[in-house]
Amino acid sequence: MGTVVDDAASVEFHAFFERHYAELSRLAHLLTGEADAADDLAADALLAMWHRWDRVRAADHPVAYARGVVANLARTRIRSAVRERRRITLFWSQREEKTENPDVPGVVDVQSALRRLPFRKRACVVLRHAFDLSEKDTALALGVSVGTVKSQTSKGMAELQKLLGTEDAPQRMHAGIAGGGVTKPRVTRAGVTGTGGRDR
Repeated sequence: MGTVVDDAASVEFHAFFERHYAELSRLAHLLTGEADAADDLAADALLAMWHRWDRVRAADHPVAYARGVVANLARTRIRSAVRERRRITLFWSQREEKTENPDVPGVVDVQSALRRLPFRKRACVVLRHAFDLSEKDTALALGVSVGTVKSQTSKGMAELQKLLGTEDAPQRMHAGIAGGGVTKPRVTRAGVTGTGGRDR
């Protein structure tokens, strides 16, 4: 029956879940800008990993694989949301803010500014500056070249600094993920069985 192997895999997956769930949830939050959906995306990514855990556990970089799964799920969610917004003709027009007025503070919330970046730039900026990943690890997670990470991060940071009206964007990136606790879903041998909301 392979019970011992199954039990070992379950214990191993549970330990992986405990170590990386909160990080994956923060990553999903920063990529989508949706706090309520972040836990679900992280849980979905981990559930997908559990279904192919034999292959994942043998991989050289299972954490990079998990980040890639979250990024793909976030990209799909964003594309779906954009299509829906276009259908109902709302998109971002109602969220545009006037920043020309010198009397109005030019500082834009980090997460709001991130949502204005194209997805690949956003993912590179988040992984490099919010999660302190190396260019190599970022490239591994996103399935792109190191050169692409360098150029997309540089362009993304330049755009982010313009939106924030400040040159300390990397420091503010760290602050952008500092708050907000995460309630973890339960994990059983069957996988991720339920998700909890973020602490309010």
